[in-house]
Amino acid sequence: MATKILIGLAVGIVAAVATLIAGAWWPDVLTVMRRVSTAVFDPVGQVFLRMLFFVVIPLVFTSLASGVAQLGRLDRLGPLAGRTFLLFFLNMAIATAIGLVAMNTIQPGHHLDPEAKAQLMTEFGGNADKAIAREQAQPTPGLGMLVDMFMPKNLFGAFVGFSRDSLGEVLPLILFAILVGAAGTQLGEERRAKLLGGLDMVTEIMTRIVGFALRIAPYAVPAMIYSVIVKVGIDVLIALAVFVAVVGVCLMLHLFGTMSLWLRFLARRNPLTFFRQIRPVLITAFSTSSSSASLPASLQSANEELKLSPSTSGFVLPLGATMNMSGTALYEGCVVLFVAQAFGVDLSLTQQCMLMFLSVLSAVAVAGIPGGSLPLIAGLLVTFGVPPGGIAIIFGADRILDMLRTTTNVGSDMVTATVVDAQVRRG
Repeated sequence: MATKILIGLAVGIVAAVATLIAGAWWPDVLTVMRRVSTAVFDPVGQVFLRMLFFVVIPLVFTSLASGVAQLGRLDRLGPLAGRTFLLFFLNMAIATAIGLVAMNTIQPGHHLDPEAKAQLMTEFGGNADKAIAREQAQPTPGLGMLVDMFMPKNLFGAFVGFSRDSLGEVLPLILFAILVGAAGTQLGEERRAKLLGGLDMVTEIMTRIVGFALRIAPYAVPAMIYSVIVKVGIDVLIALAVFVAVVGVCLMLHLFGTMSLWLRFLARRNPLTFFRQIRPVLITAFSTSSSSASLPASLQSANEELKLSPSTSGFVLPLGATMNMSGTALYEGCVVLFVAQAFGVDLSLTQQCMLMFLSVLSAVAVAGIPGGSLPLIAGLLVTFGVPPGGIAIIFGADRILDMLRTTTNVGSDMVTATVVDAQVRRG
């Protein structure tokens, strides 16, 4: 299945590039294929994507509650959670530092022509205004907001969601699942076994639904990648070529560089073998641009391919899909510096250190869906005195980079779960 999806991905990319080349000679061809992409290819891709979204909420709850309950004793939760959150923070901080160093060294914002900047601002200014409006609608950060994020008055209303077009809030569900699992450790052995049996049954059913979705993946994935590339257009990518290249290289350097070192020295695993084993997960992350949609494949791979402890994978991966956003943190820092460079705003070393810290914090709050980081980036631009409307410059390339940073996010989740599992087994 992974090979079929990879072949489909390659076919979609080649077909999209061929369409863009043909569109350079015959513009009507590109116009027609963009309409076809909207009318046909996007719906096909959405069928695959939404089947995965269907199972996210029940799968997060059952896997996390089961992972905590399987610990058997509540005192074991502390060390597991402590290792997990420490690795999450280090992962995001290292990724953001890599991005900021690269942006300061290459300074891609200075390579952007004024004409290209004006064109991008005109073309994507409307989308930027929407992102800024969503950011301004967010409550003022503080302890009260933090409590509201994790403990809303209406738990079920929060994670069910109030719109057909948006995924419900996962953070309250995560806290509730941990509480259910913690309470489950206090039950007698027989009753705890019944609880685990029920949770595992739901998890297995959700996994089988994921199997149904994967059957259409070889057709949905090329449809989605074709639509993305055809709509972005070669002109946007050329204008932002240096920025896209810098961010792409940094994301891959963190995933296959930093994470390989973690695997070798912290988990004592062969990185080449590891990344070969999780290839289907990375392909799913790349094609869906959603950490949440990739969670079912991540759990399946962790249990079947990597042979991780169910309690560890069930605890770390659902949390990681919501909180361990190294690719997003790296991207946010890079975007703020890029837009600042393009508008001639100089950020001092102190400001960049603060940017790194805020990028890590805001990445945790990003929804695990396509484009979820854009409103938060707008907020960061305001914080550092950079015109927030400048976010329009990167809108055209955001979808392509979203696919890459989601791959980094999900791959880092898998590595973190593997490292935590190795440390727990060693005691």
